[in-house]
Amino acid sequence: MAPTKEEEIKLKDYNGDLSKLGAAERFLKGILDIPFAFKRVEAMLYRANFDSEVKYLSKSFETLEVASEELKNSRLFLKLLEAVLQTGNRMNAGTNRGEVKAFKLDTLLKLVDIKGTDGKTTLLHFVVQEIIKSEGITPDVNPQTVKELSSTKKEEEFRKQGLQIVSGLSRELGSVKSAAGMDSDVLSSYVSKLEMGLEKIRQVLQHEKPDLEGSFFDSMKKFLKEAEEQIARVKAHERRASAHVKEVTEYFHGDTAKEEAHPFRVFLIVRDFLSILDNVCKEVGTMENRSIMGTGSSRSFRIPTYASKPAINKYKQDDSSGDEDMSS
Repeated sequence: MAPTKEEEIKLKDYNGDLSKLGAAERFLKGILDIPFAFKRVEAMLYRANFDSEVKYLSKSFETLEVASEELKNSRLFLKLLEAVLQTGNRMNAGTNRGEVKAFKLDTLLKLVDIKGTDGKTTLLHFVVQEIIKSEGITPDVNPQTVKELSSTKKEEEFRKQGLQIVSGLSRELGSVKSAAGMDSDVLSSYVSKLEMGLEKIRQVLQHEKPDLEGSFFDSMKKFLKEAEEQIARVKAHERRASAHVKEVTEYFHGDTAKEEAHPFRVFLIVRDFLSILDNVCKEVGTMENRSIMGTGSSRSFRIPTYASKPAINKYKQDDSSGDEDMSS
């Protein structure tokens, strides 16, 4: 709301009765008596917001680092990917697509398009149920309690335990979901704006004169030195976070060049998949409450004609299988 140059000149040159000016004009005329008033205000505004901006950027870059580690080190997520891969190979046994070694992460979003012959159960339901079987038999289940249960009750207990573990994947990858909501271009622009703001501080300091009173310039000199050091640390943190994201993208997608326009895309895919997984776990829980699926039961799966075939490529890059598709 600073006045224009023309307005400044009019206010400075006004020698009439001040009571005839409006409140805003009287205030501005008083402000203009302070040397470089508006440049000082701009510098102080930058300084006032500096700590919160640095804190936001540091927290964002830390989230990206943690999300990358969560994704790479999640035993359950990697086990789920392995189960999807094995299921796809079982579906395609005897074909030239039955020995796929890896697949594109995008395939996870298409698992609900592959439905069983009942038209309701999807391939993801089947994968979740299979993982529940193995995850349910863990040290967390009291051996004495299990011993006292009937075989049917044991199976119920194991499935209940397994479902809780699989349902917890969304919480386990909490930072991944947070990272998915970030925009790399926006974060980079914030860092650039923060750095450009220092130039305005330097410009203000050039107006320092021996006869100017107050501690403004001494205070700003001290702030400038501290801010330069903090921004250097923020930029280093940004580079580290970018390296982590690039590494996890290479781990799951292989060729990061294809993802340069959307460097955080790997987190978006996993976030969307976790949302689907949460719904499937709820549905499986409802199914388990209604009846226990017999160990000898089986389901056949088909790809509807309207559904696109999910492409198998990689969750860890392997050039020998990069262009394979999963089909039935």
